[in-house]
Amino acid sequence: MSSRTRTRRVKTTAGVHTVRLPRQRGRRTAQPVLVVVPERPSIARELAGWAGGLLWRFRHALAPTGIALAVFVVTALLHALAWWSALVLAPAVAAPIGWLLFVQRRHPAHRTTLAWRIATAALATLALAWAALAAGFGPLAGPLELLWLLLLLPAQTGWLIVRRTH
Repeated sequence: MSSRTRTRRVKTTAGVHTVRLPRQRGRRTAQPVLVVVPERPSIARELAGWAGGLLWRFRHALAPTGIALAVFVVTALLHALAWWSALVLAPAVAAPIGWLLFVQRRHPAHRTTLAWRIATAALATLALAWAALAAGFGPLAGPLELLWLLLLLPAQTGWLIVRRTH
């Protein structure tokens, strides 16, 4: 049986689709020429690579979105595995208010700085309250999914403003 018609187990690297052995011409002792034709990526693969590249390139600007997605998944897991974790998270809701009082007493601020501190403390208080409620009732229960989105938007906007000005 000729080696041209016999099937061979050929180990190929990832992404290689076709291995062709062209017919030899010339001397029989010459080394065969191996032509490797790479697989053409699909349009979905190209778009996924492009989107992944953009996300990787702007990963620092999208940090609040990544954190919000991670918290969403973690609270869903906490709800599924240990609903009582909401009782553990509930006292943490008071932490941002305590931080605001502590920082304002140690380093008094006025006007813009005070407004940013209050906004940050309010956003953190709402975010921790959302996390406690989502761990107890599930992140998709009632208005919690809308509250998650309404917390993500100002967090991402504030992050972009602060990053641009500093």
